[in-house]
Amino acid sequence: MLKSIQQRDLDRNRWIKITMTVILVIICFSMVITLIPGLLSGSNLTSSPDAVASVGGETISATDVQRQLNQMSQGQALPPMMRGLYTKEVLDQMIFAHAMEYEAKRLSMEVTPQEERDRIQQILPSAFSGNTWLKDQYATEVQMRTRMSVPDFEAALRQGMLAEKFQHLVTDGMMVSPAEVEQDFRRRNDKVAIQYVLIKPSDLAASVHPSDDELAAYFKKNLAKYQVPEKRSAQYALLDLAKLRAQTHPADEALRAYYNDHIDDYKVQNGVHAEHILFKTVGKTDAEVAEIRQKAEDVLKQVKKGANFEDLAKKYSEDDGPQGSKAKGGDLGWIVEGQTVPEFQQAAFSLPKGATSDLVKTQYGFHIIKVLDRQTAHTKAFEEVRASILPIVTDQEANQQANDISNQMASAVRQSSRQSVEDIARKFNLESGVTPAVASTDVVGPLGASQEVRNALFQLRPGELSAPLHIDTGYVILAPKDVLPAHQAALSEVHDRVLSDYQQEKSLDLAKAKADELAKQAQGGAAFDKAAKGLGFDVKSADPFSRTGTVPDIGSGSQLDAAFGMAPGQVSGPKEVSGNWLVYRVVSHQPANMDDFAKQKQEIEKQLLQAKQEAAFQAFHTALVDRLKQEGKLTINQEVLDRISHAS
Repeated sequence: MLKSIQQRDLDRNRWIKITMTVILVIICFSMVITLIPGLLSGSNLTSSPDAVASVGGETISATDVQRQLNQMSQGQALPPMMRGLYTKEVLDQMIFAHAMEYEAKRLSMEVTPQEERDRIQQILPSAFSGNTWLKDQYATEVQMRTRMSVPDFEAALRQGMLAEKFQHLVTDGMMVSPAEVEQDFRRRNDKVAIQYVLIKPSDLAASVHPSDDELAAYFKKNLAKYQVPEKRSAQYALLDLAKLRAQTHPADEALRAYYNDHIDDYKVQNGVHAEHILFKTVGKTDAEVAEIRQKAEDVLKQVKKGANFEDLAKKYSEDDGPQGSKAKGGDLGWIVEGQTVPEFQQAAFSLPKGATSDLVKTQYGFHIIKVLDRQTAHTKAFEEVRASILPIVTDQEANQQANDISNQMASAVRQSSRQSVEDIARKFNLESGVTPAVASTDVVGPLGASQEVRNALFQLRPGELSAPLHIDTGYVILAPKDVLPAHQAALSEVHDRVLSDYQQEKSLDLAKAKADELAKQAQGGAAFDKAAKGLGFDVKSADPFSRTGTVPDIGSGSQLDAAFGMAPGQVSGPKEVSGNWLVYRVVSHQPANMDDFAKQKQEIEKQLLQAKQEAAFQAFHTALVDRLKQEGKLTINQEVLDRISHAS
């Protein structure tokens, strides 16, 4: 409630709205072309080794595609596993844009200068004075609001409008019949209740106990899975920051210096620690407000007679949101001046400690306020905050010492990277030790999972010192010690891993077998719950759900679409759901309530029409591209595409 009664700045910047409108319109009208500012340039595919595709004689170069990939990723490196997918998506969009241009010329379809001007006036009205086009203002607006040059902006706009024309050409006249709307309403709102058993292989894995011979046979069959990678151990010298911190004792002068440098942090504003009971009036009629006032006055009388304020707040307060004070007995915590609406602030700050207000009316309703404590604006004394400053300054001084020692360690390594780790440890009074042998992806013993540490361990030669490396616990210098070459594992080396893999694999088969058996028994006439119990499973019940609803443990109701066509009492066959096996029994059906049809009809019709239009336009997209391929008007240089798809 405290947040809800804070003053709000309701002013909004008009130019921000205009900018957002322009950007949204540009996105809507130039969905295809925003990725391809170089669309109109090109040459014959065979004449350029950089050409990745040609559409109607217009070339799309690898440079063009790379530029759009960079724009899409905002200069960040694309994940290697996703680069091929992103590259194909960008190229497909560029090809389709070229294909639409080619088809538009064939059909004598164009965006006229007047249409373009009208659209510009629609999205950038401030660039016009009446019907006069203010070209200088227009150029400034385009640059400021879209960060595009005027030619690129206009090319994007024309391409967007061209795509819009094709969209209308393909989808105008499409309709959704009343029967389709009603059918989809029923599909969305029909509900079914089920009992179900979800059999999870992970729950069964521990029950799989292979013999030694079975495990050995499994290991032999899957030898390739069990290669032991190269492992290395390391000698290390560690500058432990925690120990250094424990040995650091800042002087009082350093603490006072920090206090003086951060004096504003220790200034306390006028404040009150308050509780309140809220009776909301938002959205109420005058008659209802009068009733609420009477209720509030009755509770106030109880407060004045000495009733427990916190108990009354828990019983009557309507400040019961996620951050509300009701559950805390009305406690709002400390409030400083300027934090609440004026009426609440005036009442709370005028009450002495321990006092309770009369009814206070704000825009939210009626409040009864109790002040638990007050504080006057002041600056906390040094001694009052000394304890909180001590760990801050200790950390600062310890970190500075660690940096200084680390620099000295780095200098010593630069002088000779072949000196012993023990010598470095003695010289700088460091903790030393040896890590266990680990693979390049493992945690390096007490040195943690730092990638920098792992890289050093596997890149250095045995005995060669690393530079000081920063890890969670401080700074470390290490040198590889023992190197254990990669080799084919013996079963004894990977026994636990082999057992886990065996159990996991067999548990999948076991879960399927148990699901088959449960379905067979239940479909054969056995009671569903008894059959499940006999196999060691508990039956769960799901409240009626729709295809768009959710089922506990299972997820979307759409996964159980078959249940909506099954009769009550009918049992499903086994169904795999996210790696688990499900068997269910239909309990009852709850048909859609046709009283709700009128409320949903318009939105359903809109969504169905949109889905039809999108499907039709996608079909046009596919057909156009396929036709141009068949006519030889669209060619793709697979070699260049592969090269840019796998470029680093």
